[in-house]
Amino acid sequence: MRELLADLVAAPTLLGEEAPGQAVMRRAFADLGLEPFDVPLDRGALERHPAAAPFGWDVAGKANVVADWRPAGDGGRSLILNGHIDVVSPEPVSLWSSDPYAARVDGEWMYGRGAGDMKAGLAAMVGAVRGLKRLALAPRAKVQLQSVVEEECTGNGALACVLAGHTADAAILTEPTRTAIWHAQVGVLWFQVRVLGAPAHAGDADEGANAIEASYAVIGALRALEAELNADPPPLYAAYPHPIHLNVGMIRGGDWPSTVAGECVTHCRLALFPGERVETLKQRVEQTVATLAASRPELARLRIEVRYEGFQCQGYELAPEAPLITGLSDACMRATGQAPPLFASTATTDARTFQLHGDTPAVCFGPLAENEHGVDERVHLPSLTTTAQAIALFIADWCGVSRVPSA
Repeated sequence: MRELLADLVAAPTLLGEEAPGQAVMRRAFADLGLEPFDVPLDRGALERHPAAAPFGWDVAGKANVVADWRPAGDGGRSLILNGHIDVVSPEPVSLWSSDPYAARVDGEWMYGRGAGDMKAGLAAMVGAVRGLKRLALAPRAKVQLQSVVEEECTGNGALACVLAGHTADAAILTEPTRTAIWHAQVGVLWFQVRVLGAPAHAGDADEGANAIEASYAVIGALRALEAELNADPPPLYAAYPHPIHLNVGMIRGGDWPSTVAGECVTHCRLALFPGERVETLKQRVEQTVATLAASRPELARLRIEVRYEGFQCQGYELAPEAPLITGLSDACMRATGQAPPLFASTATTDARTFQLHGDTPAVCFGPLAENEHGVDERVHLPSLTTTAQAIALFIADWCGVSRVPSA
């Protein structure tokens, strides 16, 4: 598992550059004696599905890598083990202690972009299956391993698997949950606010309308909306002081120091609680921006518009008494000696896609990681082992196992 993880970290699988990492996963699945196959992203099929996130980039040739561990016997329940190959940017790389794409081991920790989120989970999936096969055991219902793309921006990779008919009686996504079980999560909306002003020479700045400075007011209005969204959380999130986060993730504006900025585009991420509709949140964002523009005379010369690309997904919750949760809790207890806590996440994962659109109850469960999306991301290697052990025990319980002549 450590060797596989190091190979995966060495593949810089940013958006549009996932292929080298998927090649590693094809080899890993084949080394298990399975036959990997691709599930491509079909632009037309995705654009026709209401759960797909809008995207403006080319997906031709982009594919998930999947492998089926076929059953030996019957009477079990099927299972999907899912992880994503894509990672976020490590920039600014100058802040890192070492090359983010060169896996570095220091004691019990492996460092590197994606080491925790979530290439360790992919390695643990492979390790769980390898461990059972070394014991000459095979499941009594199909276990499907999935390495998907675009979890970090759209979720369209996992949706492509669902649209291709790859569903099961349960799904475990081996996200870095610190060996907790994530049974609920928020939804997420990505949007852009584009401000068009009036360029002018800096010496005549009063004659222009600065799009960058106008964006400050837009961000302030969105912060007020964020406060409103956090004012009355549902019981699932009542213990959180601030469960709904507005993140101003990117801003690009202007093109010359001595020119009043004529354009500024701010990219934002905003969350919504399980059970709430994405369309409702979009309306609130648009109304917030429109109200600001109408109420501030200094903005009258500017055009402000909201655009969408990336995540547009609902949250979800799986009841704590669901068989998937009780069974996984028992397997984790046997592997680690401790009952895993249940956790409602303030992030989103592909688990929602399987449960909401694939009729597949889903949770996240995986290793201990730190600094995901941050500097010096790392994963605790012993937790890689216990994650694999717990998943192997869960396969034995959930799917049932039969002894086979050769593993």
